[in-house]
Amino acid sequence: MKLLIAPFLLLILLTAKAQRLPDRLYSSTINGVKLFQENNQFSQPIIHLNSGDQLELHFDDLVDYPQNYFYSYELCNSDWTPANVNSFDYIKGFNQMRISQYRVASITTMKYVHYQALLPERNSIPILSGNYLLKVYKDGDTSKLAFTKRILVVDKKVSIGAQIQVPFDNQLSHSHQKLQFSVEARALNLMSPQQLKVVVLQNNRWDDAVINKQPIFIKENIYEFNGEMDYLFQAGKEFRWADLQSFRFESDRIAKVDRTEEPYKIYLKADQARNNFAYINFADRNGYTEINTTESVNPWWQTDYAWVHFSFIAPGKQAIQGKSVHLIGELTGNQISDSSLMEFSASEGGYIKNLFLKQGYYSYAYVTRDKQDSEAASDISITEGNYWETENDYSILVYYRSLNGRHDELVGIASVNSRFGR
Repeated sequence: MKLLIAPFLLLILLTAKAQRLPDRLYSSTINGVKLFQENNQFSQPIIHLNSGDQLELHFDDLVDYPQNYFYSYELCNSDWTPANVNSFDYIKGFNQMRISQYRVASITTMKYVHYQALLPERNSIPILSGNYLLKVYKDGDTSKLAFTKRILVVDKKVSIGAQIQVPFDNQLSHSHQKLQFSVEARALNLMSPQQLKVVVLQNNRWDDAVINKQPIFIKENIYEFNGEMDYLFQAGKEFRWADLQSFRFESDRIAKVDRTEEPYKIYLKADQARNNFAYINFADRNGYTEINTTESVNPWWQTDYAWVHFSFIAPGKQAIQGKSVHLIGELTGNQISDSSLMEFSASEGGYIKNLFLKQGYYSYAYVTRDKQDSEAASDISITEGNYWETENDYSILVYYRSLNGRHDELVGIASVNSRFGR
């Protein structure tokens, strides 16, 4: 009986963990998913309540004929668990909408259908602030889920002041960045600081977000979050890049292109550990992906796909003991999961991963994580190194739940850059 129960419990745990990954692909034919503020591919999917803000949704179905795709919203709490609120209470209009705009790919070797939409549509508008899970599925059947994406709807009720500081600890002052901020919450009339929940992201990464720290000091309606170790982040290094805007012109990061079969196979130059290299300042894109091309007019349905080979040469060309290596960035969903896990190749003396990518410009980095602890934080010190001078973007999300509330309202968002917010 115990032998039968153990795998069943393991399946439950793995399923629960999968459900905690809101940005997730469920269909093997879906690729090239992008959700961003209108006309800005380097932005988080954030809209302000009761505003004209819109988001662009783009994705490809790797088939040669159009299908019926629908979408709906699910209101969530600050930890992305479903909120105990009926959809009629948080959506004005229809909760299920059909994606009607699509184009069959042209002048490409790869067959696919590109779908796009501007959200929210006037027939389906979120009317409560908070975290929303966008669900896209086929034929109006939610069991045929294609993918899910996060959306943040903010109703600004608090003011946030933030700055980046050097940690006081000399052992961390050259490798980490400390975030200190205050929240002015006069409009909320708080009864307890526990009604506030704060989430801080570095470079839009939810896997290492710092959550639910309590304010160190409260003065009237101002809540100070300035603990020395509370919002301490590894500084990392500027992100690596791969320019794949053309499959004919081989950019400086491409080692070779195999055109003997379609789709093409592109081999990037092997990456090495940079933890012992001196810091070099250059403009990077902090993990964002830009779908673009230098060979056609429209990058959304006139660009091709290729298998792209990434390789990271491990120190001593040996597997890093007790650690798994992950390729992070928007290209793998900005999260530590199976989609970002790399495999060790003894023949190459390092870790490899093949991704099916659309033409564009990709920024990425390598991190490690303890194999024995799936909940452990990722570590960038072995693969990239940490330098306090590194340019990083930080996002501060402030949630509030009233005494009779049934979900966490998103009442404030602030962004600060480590280079300009000191």
